Amino acid sequence: MYGKTGPTRIGTLALGAFVVFLSLALAPRTYAGNQVMGEVEFRGKSKVERTSGVWVDGQYVGYLKELKGSKKVLLLPGEHVITVRQDGYLDFVQRLDLRPGEKKVVEVEMEKGPTGAMPKQTATVKLDVRPPRAAVFLDGLFVGHASEFQGLGRGLLVAPGTHKVQIALPGYQSFDTQISPLAHQKVEVKTDLLPSKGAGNEPLLNGNAAGEATPPPDRATDPNSPQ
Repeated sequence: MYGKTGPTRIGTLALGAFVVFLSLALAPRTYAGNQVMGEVEFRGKSKVERTSGVWVDGQYVGYLKELKGSKKVLLLPGEHVITVRQDGYLDFVQRLDLRPGEKKVVEVEMEKGPTGAMPKQTATVKLDVRPPRAAVFLDGLFVGHASEFQGLGRGLLVAPGTHKVQIALPGYQSFDTQISPLAHQKVEVKTDLLPSKGAGNEPLLNGNAAGEATPPPDRATDPNSPQ
């Protein structure tokens, strides 16, 4: 079980990107000739939405509030599936059909999911990660981006015992480590991600921990249920 330290504590269920020119890898079909990209703008009212992770057609592209300006999401015309995830919340899923040159706005509203009680004893994981916008996965579940868990008064609360921590970001080699903190212990995970040499196939960024980019359902579902 895990959560965040600071003003907000989030429960047990699963909680950037360079210029996101999501080309043929994310397109449902191939187009000949010049490509006229469509744009997707993401909006969220609260910190919960703005710090949620965004997947497009099964591929992680960054957390919501950074996907603008030089990191805006440009997609080929056609149908796309948007999935937004946050620790302790149900998946937000929306399908959209983009026309050439069209801009669509996705209003994201996260709904709390069922959570178990926090453990009576916890340990704290402090992160020191570059780039700090990298996605953080605990035991295969997305829990947020690195900057949320580093700095004074911040950290990831976990139950004592063995956990697998993975740090990943498109365009970089993923970092994997295992921790076994004791109750009330503070541990630090520190890494500088290395640029990848080519297009990667990181399962946590491309679908799920099993590496299968299964299309999500038409409506929000429990993020702990099979995708």
